[in-house]
Amino acid sequence: MPLVIFLGYLIGSVPFALFLARQFGGADLRHIGSGNLGAANVLRTSGVKAGILVAALDIAKGAASVLLAIRLSPDAAAPAAAGLAAIIGHVYPAWLRFRGGKGVATACGVFLVLAPRAVLPTVGVFVLTVWATRYVSFGSVLASLVLPATAYATGSPRPAVIVACAAAALILFRHHSNFMRWLAGTERRLGGREASAALARATVRVRGAATLSQAPVAGSRSGEDVRPREHGEE
Repeated sequence: MPLVIFLGYLIGSVPFALFLARQFGGADLRHIGSGNLGAANVLRTSGVKAGILVAALDIAKGAASVLLAIRLSPDAAAPAAAGLAAIIGHVYPAWLRFRGGKGVATACGVFLVLAPRAVLPTVGVFVLTVWATRYVSFGSVLASLVLPATAYATGSPRPAVIVACAAAALILFRHHSNFMRWLAGTERRLGGREASAALARATVRVRGAATLSQAPVAGSRSGEDVRPREHGEE
């Protein structure tokens, strides 16, 4: 089982959001929008096509981690353990200083294999909530709360129900900043303008930093006055 857990973590930690955001927009996703390496932030900052592609790839890596565990280990609990490892890998990738996404799409892929009958009603809760409120984060939180009960009610294996509880707890924890923004009334809605403004500001900062780094330093020769000149000085 340790091997499938390790492989699950590796698969889950592949940062598709970071790669595709750079491909579509050229910006570092960690410094724009919410700073989260997930499909929702890609959707806001890089467009619908990029966001859907990231969501699909994150779902795929969650499912792949479970399917690989099924093939490699006879242990009945191995697929669930590998799936949880994939979610943790997505949320805390070692090579990105443990700063990843929130695990929602990856968890969806994991439970498409572990508890397929629980996924449809859970996704339904997510879609209806986002449609009604335009808060992706609110839909994610409600869906994660529904998942364990749905997995249990649909007769999913005990390891899958346990992992559903663990995944829900982790997803809720990762949304703590969203809770604070809800209370402050500053949480981003789907289709809002905040992400575009953030992307524009980030682009200006990056370009400004690049210009400053390439510009020669005036008065760098010995003995010259390097203090800023006032208006009108020659």
